[in-house]
Amino acid sequence: MPSAIQSGSGCGRRAAVGSTTLHLNVDGHGRVVIVHVPNGYQPTAQTSLVLNLHGTESTARQQELFSGMDTTADRDAFLVAYPQALIEAGSGFDWNIPGVPLLGGSLPPAGAASDVRFVIDLVHVLSATYCIDDKRVFATGISGGGRMASQLACDASATIAAVAPVAGLRFPTPCPSARAVPVMAFHGTADRIDPYAGNGQAYWTYSVPTAATRWAAHDGCAPRPHVRNGSGFTLTTYSGCATSAGVTLYTLAGEGHEWPGGPTMPISIRTLLGPQTRAVDANTVMWAFFEKAGANGG
Repeated sequence: MPSAIQSGSGCGRRAAVGSTTLHLNVDGHGRVVIVHVPNGYQPTAQTSLVLNLHGTESTARQQELFSGMDTTADRDAFLVAYPQALIEAGSGFDWNIPGVPLLGGSLPPAGAASDVRFVIDLVHVLSATYCIDDKRVFATGISGGGRMASQLACDASATIAAVAPVAGLRFPTPCPSARAVPVMAFHGTADRIDPYAGNGQAYWTYSVPTAATRWAAHDGCAPRPHVRNGSGFTLTTYSGCATSAGVTLYTLAGEGHEWPGGPTMPISIRTLLGPQTRAVDANTVMWAFFEKAGANGG
């Protein structure tokens, strides 16, 4: 939700409603980011920002379509930005996650731009253009973008209030963040690309529940989670965490490497990535989570 105006920001500057592709020079590198300004955007009221990161071999535009988050942003009045990575991979790009192999096992090229630095700088750039509440900046993403969002929770916790990886939850080691970061994750049991049980690529060794458990320990949560079975999903919640943080995992029965509740993908995509589910609308659920995290101060 919008909050009071602060000086020294992009507040007061008009912005066109809808999606705009920006070409920026960030830390000496040419960068692409799509920014979606919601219907009803008020340039004099600070607004939440969600960074939505594409997966490996994908692009900002593909992530905008794949996640369908613009509709949620219009309904709930938040800005959403789709940054694009720089490392070429297939027909798209891959993120430079510190110390983590790329798809296929190779390490990022020597001298590759820091994507953690990019995201931090990008938030500053966007805050000078749009009326953004710097206490309500959140990150999500799928696959490689979800792993990048996990990394941001450790390396950029002063900038990112909470994260919600989709098909990509990891607990980076080391994790220098001293702050308990609220984390919500979504993962399908039929994900063949980043298997729920782990034992995948070199960047994907341990299971998703193990990642959630490690985040819960980092956030000072009670060791025993509450587990609830719903229709087509299991919800695992770690509570009692430091500074009102929480760790939540939606385990989606039979879903592949997909965005839960997202736009229906063509059969060619579903054949490659696996089945989709409507058991959970990830956009709606994560936005409610982000709003709560913002209200609690991250």
